[in-house]
Amino acid sequence: MIEVYHGTSEKVDSPLVNVGRDGLDFGKGFYITRRMKQAEDWALRTARQRKESPVVNVYDFDIEEVVKKYRFRKFDAYDAEWLNFIVLCRKGYDSSKEYDCVEGGIANDRVIDTIEGYINGTVDEHSALVELSKHAPNNQICILSQEVIDQCLKFKSII
Repeated sequence: MIEVYHGTSEKVDSPLVNVGRDGLDFGKGFYITRRMKQAEDWALRTARQRKESPVVNVYDFDIEEVVKKYRFRKFDAYDAEWLNFIVLCRKGYDSSKEYDCVEGGIANDRVIDTIEGYINGTVDEHSALVELSKHAPNNQICILSQEVIDQCLKFKSII
């Protein structure tokens, strides 16, 4: 069991997998992170956009059960597999057909120009990977299956 966080502007005690936006890093799902600071940043960004107060939702997540019972994929680095998976998902690929849960780095402000250059064809794969190797990945976990949420994610509190 690990503690994970979801930053937003509201309490989310009963997450739904199909509420998220399309075209995100790992597809349409419920995103959490192992890193409190990252969730705080997400909460501040979302709250600013919505003109509301930031909220960090705290959960217990049975990652061992997910790995054992569900279709789980973990990307440990900003590598070619991660890069091409991100590109597929951002172009609309439904990753829930292949996985129930995906964990890995974020295509955030530090690396987004490289990702967009690769998508647009102005940066080749080798150059993109060289640039990405300069950054340590942040962490995001995308739950793509409502069953995983219902069975393995337990709401604890809000901050």
